[in-house]
Amino acid sequence: MSALNIGDASKASGVSAKMIRHYESIGLIPAARRTDAGYRLYQDDDIHTLQFIRNARDLGFSIAQIDTLLQLWKDRGRPSADVKALAMGHVRELDDKIRALQAMRDTLENLASHCHGDHRPDCPILAGLEGRAEAG
Repeated sequence: MSALNIGDASKASGVSAKMIRHYESIGLIPAARRTDAGYRLYQDDDIHTLQFIRNARDLGFSIAQIDTLLQLWKDRGRPSADVKALAMGHVRELDDKIRALQAMRDTLENLASHCHGDHRPDCPILAGLEGRAEAG
């Protein structure tokens, strides 16, 4: 593959041009080579790195975690235990988020189950959001 402009790199990697520029601005990826006219150029390795970042973002890793993952990915001598520890830490974070979302869902479902959903103005959902105890 020859050098790609940012639009083609975006299509090839699945990362928007805006995010590619952002990742470059925060140092997550190195600055792209530029043409004499100032256009960014991306090579196969750059596309591969962007795909790696996209996959990590799809799994919910933070930018800081992705930066660490990129460093580990590039270090062929790294122990896999370091990668696993990072991944398992993220699993624990996801578990915490899942519990928090489940609690929100349960609360909202409880409030909604106490709402008649008719012409009356009394609304346990709004009362619950207000902090009043009409939902019980």
